Amino acid sequence: MEEEQIADNAFAAAKAFELGSGGCAQSALVGIFTALEVNDEGVFKAATGLSDGIGLTGDGHCGAISGGVMAIGYFFGRSTEDSGKMMKQIRAARLAKKLHDEFVEKYGTCRCADLQAKFFGRFYNLYDPDELERAMAANMPEVCATLVGEAARMAVRIILEERKREAAENQKNQ
Repeated sequence: MEEEQIADNAFAAAKAFELGSGGCAQSALVGIFTALEVNDEGVFKAATGLSDGIGLTGDGHCGAISGGVMAIGYFFGRSTEDSGKMMKQIRAARLAKKLHDEFVEKYGTCRCADLQAKFFGRFYNLYDPDELERAMAANMPEVCATLVGEAARMAVRIILEERKREAAENQKNQ
C-alpha cells in the first residue's frame, strides 16, 4: 500500500474513533495503530487520561499529539534495557519534536485550551454538563475529530519516513 494511503487510513480511523467514542489520545493511537497494523491494548489503555490537555483540563498539549508521540515511542523509543543510555532517547525525541513542530505550524499552537479558543472562541469545561452541551452545540466533536485525524496522519507520515530512512541506512551498512 502506498504511504499516503496508509496516512489517509490513519486519518479516517482516528476521526471515526474520535467521533464514536471521544478520547483524543486514544483515538489518535487507534488511527495510527490501525493504519500500521498494530494491536496493543496496554498502550491504548495508557493513553486514557491524556485527553483534552490531560484529564479534560485543557491545561496541556492536545491529546492527539500525546497519542502520536506515544506511537512514535512505541516504534522508536528506548527500552528499559537501554534506559541507562541517555542518547537512546534522542531518536524518539527528535521525531516527537517533528510531530510537535508540524502540528504547531498547521494550528498555531499545541495547547488544548488555546486550540479550543481558536476554533470555538473559548475553552469548554467538559466536566460541567452545561458546558459539555455547549461544546456539542459548537460542533466540538467534528472539529476535534478532524484535528485528531490530522495528528494521526502526521504521526504516520513521520513513522513511515523514519522506517524508510532506517531501511536505507541498514541496506547501506550491509
